[in-house]
Parts: sequence; structure tokens; C-alpha cells
Amino acid sequence: MNTVNQTVRTESFSYRLRKFIGIAIPQIILFIYMVIALFPILMIVGNSFKSKKYIFGQPFMPPTPATFDLVGYQTVLQRSHFDIYFMNSLIVTITSLVLTLVIGAMAAFALSEYEFKGNTALALYLSLGIMIPIRLGTVGILKLMVSLNLVNTLTGLILVYIAQSLPMTIFILSSFMRQVPKELKDAARIDGASEYRVFGMVLPLVRPAIGAIGIFTMIPIWNDLWFPLILAPSQATATVTLGVQQFLGQFVSDWNAVLSSLTLAMLPIIVIYLIFSRQMIRSITAGALK
Repeated sequence: MNTVNQTVRTESFSYRLRKFIGIAIPQIILFIYMVIALFPILMIVGNSFKSKKYIFGQPFMPPTPATFDLVGYQTVLQRSHFDIYFMNSLIVTITSLVLTLVIGAMAAFALSEYEFKGNTALALYLSLGIMIPIRLGTVGILKLMVSLNLVNTLTGLILVYIAQSLPMTIFILSSFMRQVPKELKDAARIDGASEYRVFGMVLPLVRPAIGAIGIFTMIPIWNDLWFPLILAPSQATATVTLGVQQFLGQFVSDWNAVLSSLTLAMLPIIVIYLIFSRQMIRSITAGALK
């Protein structure tokens, strides 16, 4: 009897140990990944509140009353046109995102709802747009913008970002829209709803996809340096990421201003994440499952 009880206790302990390890290992891995991801951000934010001497002397230490200094933020706000850069980034990002979602949703509805000649070929063509980086066509895009007189304009940047984001938007949304029950749409048509009304009815049903697309579209546009540097390098059209470059020189760099600019540039993304973090997680999870 004692042997049986001892065996049961051993198996019970072994089961609890395996269960603990199964829970602990993923948590440890996620914690390590969190530290790796947050470390550069915390370094940038912390050092932006130090004087230049302590940025290089004590880079890993948090700001203290002895090392605290706002000279970087004063430089950014007084010597640069950060407000112009910030507004340019805001205008380009929001406009590109809204137009991408509107155009992409309408195209995805047409591809998923109507069968027409070339439907499959068009879907394949759009899929190729995801596989081929748009930056490979930079020279052609620059020539096109020059011929259209759209160099050093926010319109040119917006058009490029829409073209960059549409393939993935249409691909994801069309997959989600195909999952909406056809009987629901047919019932609306029988009740006299127009195609625009049916389209408006479908949109709330694919909200997770729209949220996921919004995340994957907004962040790359806000953080992009390539196209603003090539298509809109003037002071009037520069974005936040391009504005930071003015503090970096070949021989001398104002690291206080660079770190302060990067901290201010991160604020909108951080605020949006804090407000919509749960919706973002649901959107990404739903997108992954689809």
C-alpha cells in the first residue's frame, strides 16, 4: 500500500513539475523577448534627459538629479522645425491609412463578391505586390514623380504609401470578406439594400482585419525614412524621421537633440498602443487565425 501511495505521489509531483515547466518556459522566453525589445527604447528615452557628458559616461544609468538635463528638447523645439515635421508625418500617415483602407476595402469586396473574367489573375497580381519590395522601383517612382511635378510634396508621399500598402490590404480583406456568410448578404439584397449598403454592412464584420491592417500600415509609414529622403527632402515637406537627420553630421552630431527627437517621434505610436492595445492584440490574433 505504501508503495502504491509513493508511486502516486511521485507521478503527481512529476505531473505538477511538467505543468510548471510548460507554463514557465514560454513566460521566460516572452520576458526575455520583452527585455530585448524594450531595452533600446528605454535607453533612448532615458538618455534624452541627460547632458551629453553623461550620455557617453553613464549610458546605462537612469537620469538622476545630477545628470538630468533638457538641453536636447530645448534644441529640438528652438533650433529645428519639429512642429512642421510632426504635422507632415501626421498628415501623410493618417491620409495614407484612410485612403488605403477605403480603396482596399472596396477592391477586396469586389474581388470576394463578384465572379468575373480575370478575377483570379488580378488576385495573383496583387499577391505579387506583397512579394516584391516597392523600393526596388525607386528610380522609376522618382522619374514618375518628377514628370508629375510631385517631388517635394506630401501628395507624392501619400500616393507612394497607398501603392505600397494596397496589395496586402486587398489580400487580407478579401480573405476575411469571403468568410462572411453569403446568405446574410443575399438577404440584405432581397430586402432592397443596394451594393453600397451591403458593403457597409460587411465592413463591421471584418473589423479585426481592418484593425490588423491599420497596425501594419501605420507604423511603417510613420517610421519610413527612404521615400521622404528621396521624394520630399525639403524643409517644408520633411517628416519626423527625416528631421532627425539634421542633427547628425559627418564630424559632429548633437546626440542630445537626436535622442530627444526620437523620443518625441515615438510618442504617437506609444499613445496609440496604450489606448488600443487590446484591440490591436485581437486584430493580430484574428488575422493570424485567418
